[in-house]
Amino acid sequence: MKLFLLTLAFVAIAMLLLVLYALTHRGRVGQHTSANPEMRRRGVGCVQSQDREARRKSLKQ
Repeated sequence: MKLFLLTLAFVAIAMLLLVLYALTHRGRVGQHTSANPEMRRRGVGCVQSQDREARRKSLKQ
């Protein structure tokens, strides 16, 4: 029973920290390629977007 309560407390603290992190970092720019203005300026795109674009080009030929 002690192990269960300890685990439950650990999970509760982790969830609380996750919520606090989400609330405090809401307005920041993400590090994902598509959300980063510098990467877009350099022409670097998301792998999924590049794959989708390449598939469209191959279907047109």
